[in-house]
Amino acid sequence: MGTLQYFNPDELQVVNTSVELAEEVVSNHYKLSASQLSKLNYDIKTLKELSAEEIVDEHFAQIIRYSAKRKDKVLDTFVKDFYKICFQDHIIIPTLKTNPELDLLTFSLYIASHELIHIIRFRHFLQQFDAPVKERMAEEARVHAKTHEILSDVSIDGVEAVLKFYEDWRNLPHDVEKS
Repeated sequence: MGTLQYFNPDELQVVNTSVELAEEVVSNHYKLSASQLSKLNYDIKTLKELSAEEIVDEHFAQIIRYSAKRKDKVLDTFVKDFYKICFQDHIIIPTLKTNPELDLLTFSLYIASHELIHIIRFRHFLQQFDAPVKERMAEEARVHAKTHEILSDVSIDGVEAVLKFYEDWRNLPHDVEKS
């Protein structure tokens, strides 16, 4: 694992703003009310709030699914899934430094929107959380395409640069398409 860099307080405020924007644009796109959004049962945390097992070096963020079962219930039908979106500050910060055309607000808006779309798809049974690798890769391309579609309609300075940064991520690798 590389050197861990954490968002400073000003950056955390920007990330919080981007998460609020992501919730707004994604819920508007999917026509979710505030109560429907809250029923998705998720939280978003940055590096300082993550356990060692939730930290990765390969992604800007990852979703971890936790399950909770009421102690007084025996059947698994009472299990509730909880999704934790884990922002990886130590991967995001250097990426922004090496790509000066990107800014934290729109970059984290993309990341948060992308992960929220995943959760909506899991919750609406459009995608299995534990799908095989090839299916997960195909799902990544679908979610990047949907993220692009949603954010293309957002008028915030810097969105175009982020959409361009992720341009190739919307395409499926050739070996996945053939299988």
